[in-house]
Amino acid sequence: MHKHRNAGGHTPKAAIRALVDRFHPKSGGGAPSCKVSGKVLSAVVVGGAIMAVGHPLVAGAAPVPAPAHVRAAHVNAADAAVQAPAAPLDQAAPAAPAAPAAAPAPAVPPAPEAPPAPEAPLAPAASPAPAAPPAPAAPRAPEVVPQAVSKSVPVDYQAQQTSYWCGPTATRIALSSITDKLPDQGSIATDLGTTENGTDHIGQVVDGLNRELEGTGIHYVTRDWGDRPLIPEMTQQLWSDTVRNIDAGKAMVANIVAKPGNQPPGYPSSETIYHYVAIVGYNAADKTVHISDPARFSGIEDYWLSLDQIASLIQPKGYAA
Repeated sequence: MHKHRNAGGHTPKAAIRALVDRFHPKSGGGAPSCKVSGKVLSAVVVGGAIMAVGHPLVAGAAPVPAPAHVRAAHVNAADAAVQAPAAPLDQAAPAAPAAPAAAPAPAVPPAPEAPPAPEAPLAPAASPAPAAPPAPAAPRAPEVVPQAVSKSVPVDYQAQQTSYWCGPTATRIALSSITDKLPDQGSIATDLGTTENGTDHIGQVVDGLNRELEGTGIHYVTRDWGDRPLIPEMTQQLWSDTVRNIDAGKAMVANIVAKPGNQPPGYPSSETIYHYVAIVGYNAADKTVHISDPARFSGIEDYWLSLDQIASLIQPKGYAA
């Protein structure tokens, strides 16, 4: 270890002299009032200041009491400023021992993996909804094969006796194709419920025919078209009924509405005629029907009409088949 000079050794003379001069000033002539002993004054130099420790400074003089601590006398740095010892340069302060490395924390074992969720069972595929059944088609009348190209049944024709007995008279004409026992027009009108306004509905005619033919095994049915839109199935049904009944020897009765522009021959062209006629035959070659007309307009008792025209005349009402 290196020691700094004057640290605990001899005090420099110049410094001591300065200290003596401070505490024992010179006499009037400038000489000091006391002599300095040859002894060495013990002093401590701290930070450039000389601290007296209490030894006598002048030989032969009474000791001068000094305080335990004398104020520091500043020493000129040029004389001998003594620095406080510094830490040796070649010896570093011992390094603080390194803290022991922390023991590594035990590794946390990984959390066990959750087992995979079981797959949900697949829903069974929905079976396709059954297709809706097609709407039933309108019933078609069975196709009737005509027995001949043209056929008409024999009838006992009569013209109606009043303007409103067309229903009873057409009923009598139809009955004449089946039986010889024929009531008169008035009796039939009473049976049908005919009034001066005529016979209201084709059903009245059907009921009257069936009463007259009771016990014969022959029966009529009502085809009430009730002013429905005319479609081909209706026309085909009329044709089939006509062929089947005429081939069986049975005339039919039709309730018609003859408007201007769509009238049978001989009708008054400016009037709408509500009327009953008898269907007594057909012609398969040209699909026409044979009509026996009790009105005898223009003197015409019977005529032929196309299937389409008679169907259009019947469309607002109906017929007995």
